[in-house]
Amino acid sequence: MTEMAVCWQTRIAKRDPSLRLHLIGAGGAGLSAIAHVLCELGMQVSGSDRQPSAATERLARQGVQISIGQRAETLLALAPDRRPDLVLISSAVDAANPERQAAERLGLPVVKRDQLLPALLAERRLIAVAGTHGKTTTTAMIVQILRSNGIECGYIVGAEVPGYGSGAAGTAAEFVLEADEYDRMFLGLNPAIAVITNVEWDHPDCYPTPATFTEAFVQFVARLQPGGVLVACVDDDGVRQLMAQAPASLRWLTYGLAEEAAVRGVDPQVAAGAAADVRWLGLLQGRLVLAVPGVHNLRNALAATAVALHCQVDGKNALQTLRTYSGAARRFEHKGQASGVVVIDDYAHHPTEVAATLAAARRCYPQQRIWAVFQPHTFSRTRQLLPQLAESFVDADRVLVTDIYAAREQDDGSVHARQLVAACSHPHIDYVGGREQAVAWLADAVSPGDVVVTLGAGDSNQIGEWLLATLKDTNRAKRGTHAERTV
Repeated sequence: MTEMAVCWQTRIAKRDPSLRLHLIGAGGAGLSAIAHVLCELGMQVSGSDRQPSAATERLARQGVQISIGQRAETLLALAPDRRPDLVLISSAVDAANPERQAAERLGLPVVKRDQLLPALLAERRLIAVAGTHGKTTTTAMIVQILRSNGIECGYIVGAEVPGYGSGAAGTAAEFVLEADEYDRMFLGLNPAIAVITNVEWDHPDCYPTPATFTEAFVQFVARLQPGGVLVACVDDDGVRQLMAQAPASLRWLTYGLAEEAAVRGVDPQVAAGAAADVRWLGLLQGRLVLAVPGVHNLRNALAATAVALHCQVDGKNALQTLRTYSGAARRFEHKGQASGVVVIDDYAHHPTEVAATLAAARRCYPQQRIWAVFQPHTFSRTRQLLPQLAESFVDADRVLVTDIYAAREQDDGSVHARQLVAACSHPHIDYVGGREQAVAWLADAVSPGDVVVTLGAGDSNQIGEWLLATLKDTNRAKRGTHAERTV
């Protein structure tokens, strides 16, 4: 390890207020939460992103100097004594990024989250939430339970949570972290408590086969601190496979709906919300009642309850707290209603997530016509998971597919959104092109009583927002015309 590396790591661990950190991609879900924690700890934080967003605005309000656009001049123009001591980049910042290149030209340390987090979380009791699906919701639920029951944990969540934001330093020993498997980020962690919600192949650009994906989780499990515990969903086939591969000496605290689960949901009921009795080693803890819908959210809540019980939170108090959980941004988020049309946005981009979200929508709105507006996320995922994606829209009445959101990838011409439409047997599915075209299509086709669910990890949320604005403008125009006629 170089002297410079030791220097910045030591300064972060000691919460050095003179340390200057610059975040490239500061508006992203991963880095923006870290920025909030760094600011709260008193360090000097600046950052940049390609475009302004609600996340960059929140950071600016906290005192972070934000530059829009990622240009070499952002760093090169700084006087030597004003340059950052460390540059943190998101996984989307590749070697061709001009701001990253400038940092490297200046000899500044350039690191990713897996290199920064060990220093940031030194001396904390880390609760790391991993898994293909449900990480954000489970992390947010754990945070809400602990903080509502006297444990002022720190946390980093991959979305805004009402009343909590996305990150805070906290004062308790516990720190709750959404542990991202992409780019093997979670392999920089050494948790005291590790949660594994499920293990299902994703990120084919990073993990070319299901076996390589599972192997990363095997490595993650091996990083558990001595005496630590693995909180895992025994309902999931991928988790069962992981348990079979893991050393027998590991401590497991299982949860789920299966009979063998240590923290078990019994008599599950799912409609507009979700509910189940909760038993821990056979002892009734109380009734779990959620405002957020879906069987998947029951399992997320059971995971959070298991962590809370392990942290000595009273089971009844934990379950009572979950009654007030209202969700996180882009997780079955109600965006609004106009002209009798309800708009919901969800981050779902994997086939299993799409199917689960639409199943929840169907249970919430059993009689309404449901529109699924899906923006495929990355070319590699669309290409590799196309057959599964084609089967994920069963609970929608109408399906619109937009262009693929490239994210960190370049279009090599090997896959197009039209191929997903062609592969899907749904009787009412159409390719609509860009977001503007999707809004125009919907504005002409929706009727009062319809439910529009936008799905994707890119900027598909804007489709619903623009649709609501369009419908409201149309209503105003109609009211204006009516008023003119009655004068």
